[in-house]
Amino acid sequence: MVHILNPPAIDSVALIDQVVAERQNGVNKNFFNGMVAEWRQRVQEYLDRQGSPAAVEQWAAVEPRKSTLINLYKKPADGSVQGNALAQLRDHHLTICPACGEAGRPNTLDHFLPKGAYPHFAIIPHNLFPMCDACQGAKGEKTGDADDPKFFIHPYYDRFSTPKLVSLTISPPFATPTFQLCANPALLENEQKLVSRHLLELKVTTRFIDFFREQYRRILRLAAEIRESDGDLATTFGYFRSDANSISTNSWDCIVYDAVLSNGDLIQYLSAGELPWLL
Repeated sequence: MVHILNPPAIDSVALIDQVVAERQNGVNKNFFNGMVAEWRQRVQEYLDRQGSPAAVEQWAAVEPRKSTLINLYKKPADGSVQGNALAQLRDHHLTICPACGEAGRPNTLDHFLPKGAYPHFAIIPHNLFPMCDACQGAKGEKTGDADDPKFFIHPYYDRFSTPKLVSLTISPPFATPTFQLCANPALLENEQKLVSRHLLELKVTTRFIDFFREQYRRILRLAAEIRESDGDLATTFGYFRSDANSISTNSWDCIVYDAVLSNGDLIQYLSAGELPWLL
């Protein structure tokens, strides 16, 4: 349920030098000049270790001045180098949330490593990506725990053995079905573990319930209309799946239509079974 993104074209390490250069006439000049070398080094470490919370350490020395770093993100001056970088990240054309696959333009940026614990990554483009409000609210400041150091998929760095990350199973009775949403069993074991934890922590399955119910009612209505017109149900649903897949194979619409088309018993029911009269 993650839409994999290309990493930002912005040079995250060079951005640090540009930010510090803009502060040479400001009250925080000495602070930034004194930490720029290590700041640059830590950003490079983030890139090298692909943002892994298990490998990227916090920076205790900047804790007393964390608000100064966070304000670079929260209060960028007009025309500032980091303000321009943030504007570029927000100027996207996504129509689904990269974190969960739900339709809609994600209207906020999420810090993969949270700015509260990692203020030195608050403006780093490779630590920021679009996310919907529901995902951001569920994610909060979490990264992992002692047993599982990484809860979330990084859309810039994590790559998988198959692009389909989520599997949906629709079970009878098909008039009022139940469903199971889980990591795709075709994934490698470690990949399944990460996808499963990602879904759990973002509460994706809970949020998917209402969507599935409404979408399934739509499928029943479409099945009735297709039967009345003597159309081919599998072909029509295949068009819907193809259209959704053009956005992302892990979009919610694609997941539902793929589950329908891969379920022979369900296709038979929709083609010839007794559909519920109240659609």
